[in-house]
Amino acid sequence: MKKELKKFRLPYPSQLRLSLVFLIVLGCQGPSYTPKPRAFPKVEYPDRSYKTFQDDDCGFTFEMPEYTTIEKDTLFFNEEPAHPCWFNLHFPDFNCDIHFSYYPISNEAPFEKLNADAFKLAMEHNRKATYIDEHQVANEFGVAGFVFDLQGPVATPFQFFLSDSTNHFFRGALYFNTQVRPDSLAPVYDFVKQDLAHLINTFRWKE
Repeated sequence: MKKELKKFRLPYPSQLRLSLVFLIVLGCQGPSYTPKPRAFPKVEYPDRSYKTFQDDDCGFTFEMPEYTTIEKDTLFFNEEPAHPCWFNLHFPDFNCDIHFSYYPISNEAPFEKLNADAFKLAMEHNRKATYIDEHQVANEFGVAGFVFDLQGPVATPFQFFLSDSTNHFFRGALYFNTQVRPDSLAPVYDFVKQDLAHLINTFRWKE
């Protein structure tokens, strides 16, 4: 008795191609991997040391870090600064600057206006800040003022002003010359902020 052969069909060309692709993909799979988190360059922090800032155009002194340089402002929005005592304190190791401006208090620039302008400039960055800490400061030399410490993706995380309310008004603002990344800049900011605290604590008006 003859056995019946089972009927079978050859796969369609399209099915054959799909099967080959599936086998090739299975054969090419290698070990899986997890992308490494973005790394940031290591920052070398200089040893803290200070020197006295002196300038004939400025009616004050303070102690500045040895590892910073003074850059005089010669133009402000393509115009001459309001006073010769406008300058930047540059931190080459951290690619940041503190912009300083000085105003003699007068009828044209009374303390009330300068004070209001300083608060206004600080509040302009408050829209992007996640938190702002503002508090009064005073040092042993009778110099007083206000500090604005802003957290979040802001262009200038630290601003302050110092004044005797009758003759002098001095303002500073810290700027990083790079894309604002609060998490990666936090250690550098903490280091620079300590230098700013030293500057404020050693600031005095000339007699």
